[in-house]
Amino acid sequence: MRSHLCAAIPELYILWITMAQIAGQEDREKTTALKDLLSRIDLDELMKKDEPPFTFPKTLEEFEYAFNEYGQLRHIKTGEPFVFNAREDLHRWNQKRYEALGEIITQYVYELLEEKCNMTKAIVPVDARVDEVNSIISLSLDDATEDEATSFIYLSPDALYNPSKLLVLIQGSGVVRAGQWARRLIINQDLDSGTQIPFITRAIEEGYGVMVLNPNENYLEVEKPAMFSPLPSPTEPSDEPAEKRERKDDKEGKKKREFYEKYRNPQKETETERIPVRENGSSEEHVLYVWDHFVSKAAAKNVFIVAHSYGGLSFVELMNQREMQVKNRACAVALTDSAHNIWLQETSKGTQDWMQQHCCNWVSSPEPLDTPLDPMLPDCPRVSAGTERHELTSWMSFNSIFRFFSEVLEAKEDEEAVESSNIVTTRSSSLKNKHQDL
Repeated sequence: MRSHLCAAIPELYILWITMAQIAGQEDREKTTALKDLLSRIDLDELMKKDEPPFTFPKTLEEFEYAFNEYGQLRHIKTGEPFVFNAREDLHRWNQKRYEALGEIITQYVYELLEEKCNMTKAIVPVDARVDEVNSIISLSLDDATEDEATSFIYLSPDALYNPSKLLVLIQGSGVVRAGQWARRLIINQDLDSGTQIPFITRAIEEGYGVMVLNPNENYLEVEKPAMFSPLPSPTEPSDEPAEKRERKDDKEGKKKREFYEKYRNPQKETETERIPVRENGSSEEHVLYVWDHFVSKAAAKNVFIVAHSYGGLSFVELMNQREMQVKNRACAVALTDSAHNIWLQETSKGTQDWMQQHCCNWVSSPEPLDTPLDPMLPDCPRVSAGTERHELTSWMSFNSIFRFFSEVLEAKEDEEAVESSNIVTTRSSSLKNKHQDL
């Protein structure tokens, strides 16, 4: 019997291997089926299921929010700050609601620029050639080609004819528009920290003309026309009977319809395309265009610039393109956590030397305000903005920036006075010598 058992062992072994192979084949088939199922599931689409419609209020009052006397956004009924997570587990809906509020904030800041700061819009691009600088202020949409994408900047009443000082404000990148440093600060902190209005009002009080640039309003967003899906291409002929193939196709089609019906997106977002504003299609282009068509035409003897984050990169690019013009007109430049890089932007040695003398970069740092910091690149001095939050650097360095401008201007005027005195002394001495000779 033992011999029979020994003889049966190889057969049992073969049977075990065969069963294992069959089981493995079944596992592989299950794995393949699972992968196929997972490949059909769009997690983003799954998260959109049962999502409320993207219908949001159009005004602050409809949102039931208002700015209080301290410039803080508060709920009208509860007095509480803005709450992002209005609905739990619906991040996309909450984000869309936040963006809708942000668009209202943008219009609100525009109203403040016009009503509180008495500023006016100037449309770009400007196609009309103007000989008189002052006539630029009256430019309107009619000056640009009809129906083309346009943008705008803001000008104080004396921005183009103030003979002494002009302040130019350049924001960073992102959703912020003219008059804003950071939308997040406007919504969650206050208007003073998040907008450029404190810079504008103080500059006007101190006798500056002011230009507020709008480097992110550089495209027109339009809805894409509906695209028609092409007809399906004919399939290869099959050896299966037609009736069986039709039943199979109907079954597969029903499965797909049920699957996508279960996990469908209940609200399709409108597809849009962006049409760039001519000669203003990027922050760098916009800054260059405004310099050529507005700043260079302004009467101010001394131009001062404040540029935040990506605005600093756009300023350095302006220097690369208009080096001598900027050197001749700009008196001082305050950068706040600037994103520029003189090596990547291939900045000339002359520009680097000029920036060392005329620029200062207030950067995010745990050090106290105005503490000198080690330079990372050989361009301009770096000092602490007194905060580690990038978006707060402009507001935290507000007083330091105006003090910096005043000191630079005073030093320049003293130097010019000395030069003027030397010229007068030289002329007087020359006339005295001529009189003695006579």
